[in-house]
Amino acid sequence: MIYIIMGVSGCGKSALGAFLSEKLGWPLHEGDSFHPQGNIEKMARSEPLTDQDRLPWLLKLHEVIERERSSGSDALVACSALKRLYRQILLHGSKAFPSSGPDQDGLPASSPDVCFLFLYGDYDLIQQRMVVRRGHYMKADLLCSQFDVLEPPLDKENVLPLDIRMSITDMAMEVEKHIVSLKSSPSP
Repeated sequence: MIYIIMGVSGCGKSALGAFLSEKLGWPLHEGDSFHPQGNIEKMARSEPLTDQDRLPWLLKLHEVIERERSSGSDALVACSALKRLYRQILLHGSKAFPSSGPDQDGLPASSPDVCFLFLYGDYDLIQQRMVVRRGHYMKADLLCSQFDVLEPPLDKENVLPLDIRMSITDMAMEVEKHIVSLKSSPSP
């Protein structure tokens, strides 16, 4: 199973990912480490990324997800995945591009072996977290642009919503319950 930990910057993706990786013994692929240098420089200048900026990054993460899926391994990926299109690229690669033709709309919204963990929370709480965060190129003044483009995932996208007011430990317990429920449900 692949769990993609998603949400706006500052919501706790990396913290939850590191905690789950340690607890479950699963590898964590930190999406920030896959950004091209140009994206990092742009965000450091407080310039929001465009869809075009994000495409090479999303395709790299799609390759990581596909590699983990094909190996049958369990893994964690921390990635903002703010828009439905971005989540489709993570699942389907370039087939999800709008220019791919009529089949793009027919792509499944989810995959049985990929679950999105949607970390959601109040703008003010996340902004407070980002202001005190040190050493990250993504500055708090870009948070508004992330909320502007955020398309919260729908149930059909195989999502487990997690309220960031919960502790990391409590969120991890919810994920572990989800894993147990998947293992105990009959396979289709």
